[in-house]
Amino acid sequence: MDFLGYNNKRVIVSGCYSGMGEATARQLVALGAEVHGLDYKETTLDLASFTPVDLRDPAAIDKAIAGIGGKVDALFNCAGLPQTSAPLDVMKVNYAAMRRVTDRVVPLMSAGAAIASISSTAGMGWSRKIPQLMELVKNDSYESAVQWCEGNMDAVGEGYSLSKEAIILWTMLASSRLIKQGIRLNCTLPGPTQTPMMNHFESATEAKVLNTFIQPIDRRSTPEEQAAALIFLNSDKSSYINGVALPVDGGFLGGVATGQVDLSALMPAA
Repeated sequence: MDFLGYNNKRVIVSGCYSGMGEATARQLVALGAEVHGLDYKETTLDLASFTPVDLRDPAAIDKAIAGIGGKVDALFNCAGLPQTSAPLDVMKVNYAAMRRVTDRVVPLMSAGAAIASISSTAGMGWSRKIPQLMELVKNDSYESAVQWCEGNMDAVGEGYSLSKEAIILWTMLASSRLIKQGIRLNCTLPGPTQTPMMNHFESATEAKVLNTFIQPIDRRSTPEEQAAALIFLNSDKSSYINGVALPVDGGFLGGVATGQVDLSALMPAA
């Protein structure tokens, strides 16, 4: 039984080489979808097509999506860089490219299509930065978003947190517009996940800080667990879920909201 409705669906997975994106593409193939992958490095998965693309280059994005063409039923925005990369590159790949890919894919979609992007629990502070984030997300083009970042590098910081916060706010804003076309838009907020990128997080972040984000479940997620949430959000079974930033974090944000998570490792020393 095709419970999730992916059999013969035509989908795009951006960031299919490794981690959550690879797990997403792999599971979609198993579900019978026609999967078209995008990434900087070539995948070993048996996909319908794979297009190498540097997401720091908007012209390359345009060419890649045009090359796929045809009708697209679902888009999975899984590509991302860690905070150990250059901050401007992080903003380009994690946020500006995510929007560019989405903008180029939407015209290939019809009513019933869906889009899911990966944010992070690192973006949990988005609601406290809405005025600043609105300045960024109101820039409709890749180029203007990058220009805003270049002029506000103090706000950009290491890039990772701001990019994930921007994904959340943009998802909530754009979902109200896209649903008028019958296209749903959501994002996930993964907790720490054991992917190749985790090595970068471990090198840049104290263990006690990383361990804060795995409360109360006290283990890291697997890429497959994160992929399952993305696949559900873009499935036919989620037809009334729109504009949602879904925590896939083992209960961390719920624990924060109810005071059951120890956040002392995130607090500056007295």
